[in-house]
Amino acid sequence: MAARLNPYLNFADTSRAAMEFYQSVFGGQLDIMTFGQFGAPEGVDPEGVMHAYLETDLGFELMASDLPPGMEPTTGSGSVTCSISGDDTEALTGYWEQLSAGGQVTTPLETQMWGDTFGSCVDRFGVPWLVNIAGAPAG
Repeated sequence: MAARLNPYLNFADTSRAAMEFYQSVFGGQLDIMTFGQFGAPEGVDPEGVMHAYLETDLGFELMASDLPPGMEPTTGSGSVTCSISGDDTEALTGYWEQLSAGGQVTTPLETQMWGDTFGSCVDRFGVPWLVNIAGAPAG
C-alpha cells in the first residue's frame, strides 16, 4: 500500500453530523464505527464516533472522531485547515457554497492578485477551509 496523508478531524460530540454533512458536500462512501461497537469504556457515549472515514469518488479522504471525555479539541498553532484546489470552477464553487453556508466566510470567494479565485471560511462545525480555483473568473 502506498503512503497517504489525510485530514483527521476531532469533534467534541458532532463527528457523525459533520461527516454526514461532508458526505452531502463531496459525495462518496462514509463508514462510521461507534465506541459501542468496540465495548465503550465507562463514561464514553456508546453512540459516539470512534472512527469515521469518508472516501469520495474523486479520491478525497477525510477521517474524524468524537473526543472521549476529558480530551479537549486542538486549537491555535496546532490546528489544521483543509484545502481544496483545482480548475473545475463549477465543482469547487459548489463545494465553497456548501461549506460556507451556515459558517463564517473569512475571505470571500473572488479573484485574487495571483489570478486565481480564492476564498476561505470556517464551516458550521468549526473546521477552516481554503478553496482555490486555478485561473478561474470570480464567481
